[in-house]
Amino acid sequence: MHLALLGMGRLARTLAPLLEGAGHRVTPWRRGDPQPQAQVCLITVSDDAVADLAAWLEPGPVVLHTSGGLDHRVLRPHRPAGSLHPLQTFPGPELNSPPLQGVPAAVAGDPRAIQVATTLAEDLGMRPFLVPGDRRLYHAACVLAGNFPTVLLAEAARLLASAGISEQDDPISLLLPLVRTSIQNAGEHGPEAAITGPAARGDQATIQAHLDALAATHPELLPLYAALTDRARSRG
Repeated sequence: MHLALLGMGRLARTLAPLLEGAGHRVTPWRRGDPQPQAQVCLITVSDDAVADLAAWLEPGPVVLHTSGGLDHRVLRPHRPAGSLHPLQTFPGPELNSPPLQGVPAAVAGDPRAIQVATTLAEDLGMRPFLVPGDRRLYHAACVLAGNFPTVLLAEAARLLASAGISEQDDPISLLLPLVRTSIQNAGEHGPEAAITGPAARGDQATIQAHLDALAATHPELLPLYAALTDRARSRG
């Protein structure tokens, strides 16, 4: 297929060579340039700009966006219209191009658009699946799983530094084996079986000691720790 790729952010810069490697013709395209006579227009810009760009596009090609949180109807009046959202993080090819083999990819939209999105996903080695329901809930799940663990890791490393761990010992690298094993266990055995620690053991004295230390040094983390402890209790 011939794809016009609108937007050259981290996702687009990663996908463009991979799509070409899968046998597709890719034409990078910026607003203001003549619209390529492509079969598919793939919009990879930020969510706030998708509707505006869709209104500006000339009709004809299948129009897809790569947003996780937007419904395909934001692309109207284009038909067929749909979405292709790889369930993966893309820091940009300058940092890392994650392998896409077996990576899930959410597809949705008009029947022809779903067919095209499914083909593109499979050509990239991804595993397409349909999202028929509320895109906000779907994307909230992606944010919980994909973004917040990184935030938690950063905050945990900050606490290690407060406990006297030196930068030379690299607090993040000290925590990574624990993080990786926890996630792996959750994937293999289920979250309930994988949860360990004081909440799973019912060790209230240890939890209270953590709360006291946080109150004295990092009070901004108290609500987060308390809320996650409650969720861990309900899961463990």
